[in-house]
Amino acid sequence: MEGRNYTVVTEFILSGLTDVPELKLLLFLIFLTIYIITIAGNVCIIFLIIYDPCLHLPMYYFISHLGFIDLCYSSTITPKMLTDLLAEKKSISVPGCFIQLSSFSVFATAECNLLALMAFDRYVAICIPLRYTLIMAKNVCLWSVVGVYTISSVTSAINIGYMSVLSFCGPNVIRHFFCDFLAIYKLSCTDTWSNQMLLFALSVMFTMSAIFIILFSYSSILSAVLKIQSATGRSKVFSTCGSHFLCVVIFYGTLLFMYLRPNSTHSQEEDFVSSVFYAVVIPMLNPLIYSLRNRSMKNALKKIWFKKTLPLW
Repeated sequence: MEGRNYTVVTEFILSGLTDVPELKLLLFLIFLTIYIITIAGNVCIIFLIIYDPCLHLPMYYFISHLGFIDLCYSSTITPKMLTDLLAEKKSISVPGCFIQLSSFSVFATAECNLLALMAFDRYVAICIPLRYTLIMAKNVCLWSVVGVYTISSVTSAINIGYMSVLSFCGPNVIRHFFCDFLAIYKLSCTDTWSNQMLLFALSVMFTMSAIFIILFSYSSILSAVLKIQSATGRSKVFSTCGSHFLCVVIFYGTLLFMYLRPNSTHSQEEDFVSSVFYAVVIPMLNPLIYSLRNRSMKNALKKIWFKKTLPLW
């Protein structure tokens, strides 16, 4: 860069979801509604699990953390997206962009790992039930969740640390509605090959490990289900695993569609739809899936709804 005139970038401009004025207000109202449902649904699930002693089990302990992750996961993207839909200039400072990217990376990775941990919990409960209380003891669950957050934070810190040494000297328009690794790499005026290889290696290592655990767990569960003679027993197993499996399919299916397509088939519109789905819509779907498909969660909600309170006097 020596001997050249250049401007150091101090802020990025997000291209946003759309430039069509007629669509902006409509999208704002839709995503505001989704965000309110996301906040209310995940807070409700966390409260129910804390409130009802019947839900003080490993499975629901993990669900409460999934609700917390979805709450934070959505809140790193949606508020800024809503603001930009009504703003004339969709700008974000470089430190603010890195903070958003770091937070999003932490919670997205945490959700991947937690879903794998939840799959293992269902495997132990169904395939080796006699050892369930020993394997999934309270301290084991606690440290497993601590491990999920630690791995996610370290992974994000490594990627952001390597990104912080990059130089940005224009252009500064991010072709996305939030700060994304690949979109930011395109704006750097220094070589990003090592950054992209690091991101790819860490993503493959942790994502493939999580997918392997999920595939192992559910293949073992399926094998165990096929050995059950009674239809009632099979139905009970499917009801126990159905909600989690649906969340796994939606989350990983969206990510695989987003990142494993050939570059030649990518379009900005498809990338935006996929990103909106896994960053905004999925955090709303998870609490709905668990609350509507899980009998214990519905019973806990009914207890609170129909509980008779004593008069205050």
